[in-house]
Amino acid sequence: MFDAEKWAEIFDTIGKNKLRTVLTGFSVFWGIFMLIILLGAGAGLQNGFSYNFRNTATNTIDIWGGQTTKPWQGLATDREIQLDTRDVDALRGAIPGLQAISGNFRVWRGNSSISRGKNFGNFSINGVTPDITDLQNQVIVSGRFINEMDQQRTRKVIVIAEDCRDALFKGEDPIDQWLQVNNIPFQVVGVYRFEAGGQNQNQSSQVFIPLSVAQRVFNAQQDVDKISFSFSDASLMGAEQAQQRAVAVLSSRHRFDPTDDQAVYLNNNVENADVFGKIFGGITAFLWIIGIGTIIAGIVGVSNIMLIVVKERTREIGIRKALGATPANVTGQVIMEAVFVSAVAGYFGLVCGVGLLESLSKAIPGNEMFRDPTVDIKVALYATTVLIVSGALAGLIPARRAAAIRPIEALRDE
Repeated sequence: MFDAEKWAEIFDTIGKNKLRTVLTGFSVFWGIFMLIILLGAGAGLQNGFSYNFRNTATNTIDIWGGQTTKPWQGLATDREIQLDTRDVDALRGAIPGLQAISGNFRVWRGNSSISRGKNFGNFSINGVTPDITDLQNQVIVSGRFINEMDQQRTRKVIVIAEDCRDALFKGEDPIDQWLQVNNIPFQVVGVYRFEAGGQNQNQSSQVFIPLSVAQRVFNAQQDVDKISFSFSDASLMGAEQAQQRAVAVLSSRHRFDPTDDQAVYLNNNVENADVFGKIFGGITAFLWIIGIGTIIAGIVGVSNIMLIVVKERTREIGIRKALGATPANVTGQVIMEAVFVSAVAGYFGLVCGVGLLESLSKAIPGNEMFRDPTVDIKVALYATTVLIVSGALAGLIPARRAAAIRPIEALRDE
């Protein structure tokens, strides 16, 4: 029940010691403020790394050909392992729970010239199969992506990104129009959304053509640079089994030692996600420890000030107890004052911290390392809980000291 008399007494005490109250509250304010800033910075780092995987399914494995470093079955070392479409077919029937698989051939292994009339640009040209849409989340803004008929009939079609569209078509609708890829005509069938951020603001996008076209037109025979596939069991054990099976199949086809780590290079996104999760879990825990440590310093300050307050009010407390006040009444009064000061100061720290993070989020452009340094509502609720508990703990020792005061000794106090 709300006790107006108790609150009036609390406000009267605070009003008589404004400077002391402000300095006491500032320690709690700073603790909550720093906790929010630290957690926001941790979230910004996590969001930055997560952004790098925004278009890639987490249950995927990528494989590149490498160079052998171990002799095997009478074959010498330093042999180049060149992946091809037959490897794609072999893996398709060998990986348990396979969902999608695609070979990728990068034309000229780098940026190639794409032109339309007098407009031109350098973009990374990739030959892919339609299954790539299940492995990479490319958002089509107009037209369509490469389909199976394009792949089977070796159609010279191309899917470009928004930056390529803007550079070559200057506001015109590119769908069904033609452009030149290394002086070879291709028809535009789709445009996808492209976003470059941070340090890669000037990075050009990828454009996609059917893998069959890339291999035939650019004389790649059946070669692929990379094979990507996804699988149903996205657990660490499932990913390890899929990876081991893929290496076993490729080592059998290309005759290299399955334990040779340099023969093929692998990128297991399930393992990557697990590693990043553990790293950022540790970072978040560390930031909570630092933030709560700062709050504890504030609690100690509030507790010390409340001890001084109790000492100053020894005579008053003795009179109240002589008139019938119970230890619970005295204890509640002190804790209420500590909680009120801590809650108000902490609330302002919470608001200022969230406000600063929102401002930084708008002012700092997102990149691959740091992005959107904000905290969600759960963190704010956790911080509020810490705030209330902090206030109660700050007043607990002084309250027990006040409750232990004997009226006869308090009345003798000078």
